[in-house]
Amino acid sequence: MPPSPPPASHSRPFIVWSTTCIRRSAMLDRVAGQLERYMDLLSARQKLVASNIANADTPGYLTQDLDFQAELRNASGRMPQVSGVAGLKIKNDGNDVSLDRESRLLAENALRFQVASQLMKSQIRAVRSAIQEGKS
Repeated sequence: MPPSPPPASHSRPFIVWSTTCIRRSAMLDRVAGQLERYMDLLSARQKLVASNIANADTPGYLTQDLDFQAELRNASGRMPQVSGVAGLKIKNDGNDVSLDRESRLLAENALRFQVASQLMKSQIRAVRSAIQEGKS
């Protein structure tokens, strides 16, 4: 059952508070949705990097990655497009995995995920704070 509106003498502050909460909620929903997409892409890239590292000694294996910026701009939510990586040195066995590159991507990805996680936590704290303010 929804809460009953406040007495008429208090209706103006209630309306202002409600409008403010609705605006904040819409903004938080957009930010949370974008953070979720970002973290999904980071997770997909982490899997690709792990696969590249696992196949570093597999003859003929070619490094796979995703165009992170293009995928981030794409708001469709579909699975990211995986492609080869141009410009890597191909070894005698036909493998082009660079452990230096993959290690750098692994560390970069972990840092990005940590930052996104902290941002998500701050969004949740903001929602909690708004709820607590509404209760008092």
